[in-house]
Amino acid sequence: MSARIKVDEDLPQQIAELLTGRGIDATTVVGQGWQGLPDGILWKRVQAGGRWLITGDKGFADLRLNPPGTHAGVILLRPQEESRRAHLELVEAALDLLDFENSRGAVVVVTHRGLRIRRSAKK
Repeated sequence: MSARIKVDEDLPQQIAELLTGRGIDATTVVGQGWQGLPDGILWKRVQAGGRWLITGDKGFADLRLNPPGTHAGVILLRPQEESRRAHLELVEAALDLLDFENSRGAVVVVTHRGLRIRRSAKK
């Protein structure tokens, strides 16, 4: 099964195009008209759709608020610089390194150094 991802409004919309080009079912918060929603409401909607959320918002990757295994998955992009190119490079790296099927429910932090994956302690 292919990953299903929602791209947050704080990221370049080209990320969805990149994901779709790689065969991933990707939609955007903006495309759904959900921009400006409070984080809690957005989170519930994304999770109701069973989608990973790819974002630059550290709040969604807070392990205390959204522990691994309680959601579809979160990918937090942490570029060294805030630019479209830097975000796209991190997404490319994540796609090359992340096994979505075996990481379901994880919190994944992507930096220029690689991936940090927090999975549920329960198996």
